[in-house]
Amino acid sequence: MYMIGNLLRRVAGRRHLWLALLVGIALFAMVAVVLASRSPTRAQPGESPTVTTTTATPQSTRVAAVVPPPPQAAPVLGAGEPRTTNYRTLAEAAARAIYTWDARSSTYSEVYERLRSWWDVLPDGSNPLTVMAQEFQATGVTAASFASLSGMHAFRTASVSTAVCDGQLAQVQQNPAPWEGLHVCTFTLKVAEHQTGGSNAYTVPVSVMVNCPPAATAPADHCAMVGFYASASRIVY
Repeated sequence: MYMIGNLLRRVAGRRHLWLALLVGIALFAMVAVVLASRSPTRAQPGESPTVTTTTATPQSTRVAAVVPPPPQAAPVLGAGEPRTTNYRTLAEAAARAIYTWDARSSTYSEVYERLRSWWDVLPDGSNPLTVMAQEFQATGVTAASFASLSGMHAFRTASVSTAVCDGQLAQVQQNPAPWEGLHVCTFTLKVAEHQTGGSNAYTVPVSVMVNCPPAATAPADHCAMVGFYASASRIVY
């Protein structure tokens, strides 16, 4: 009995020793795992170290947005209309355009619309487009006649023979322009019409009104045509 009891005590002592050893190994492994997770990763030879970057969140929601002012729209010009502050240059170009068309490549609507785009209606409406339509027909062209001219492959050109402006006109001397910047020029044009059956040449007067800076109703950087007269009773002399 003594030997059995002594043996049991030895076995129990060894069990306690093994248990203590196993607990120590477990604690060592846990400490190693914790230290490995906290230590920085070392780059292998030939490799670049991994760098962790933090992207800053923009503070756009905290700062009021600055909206730049919209760009100013460029002044609108008609097709072929020169941008100039010289009223004589614009008036002469308009006079030629009024009596120039080509039925071989354009319709009546296109010819009318091109000239209409030059006509700048004043804020008070004193020069409505209805006047322009009447004066354009006074040049001898209507929608009906233009259709016939198209069939004859007709076209018309015009050049300036003489020009008289502002104070050189007796009627302007008697009734000066109502504001500074408004000008009137009367031209004598040499007109040539060509068609399948032959050609015809003649002279014709036309008066052109031009509005320029510093007129409050004019564009800031160029002149604009505000009217023309082709009717014999309206020509300014």
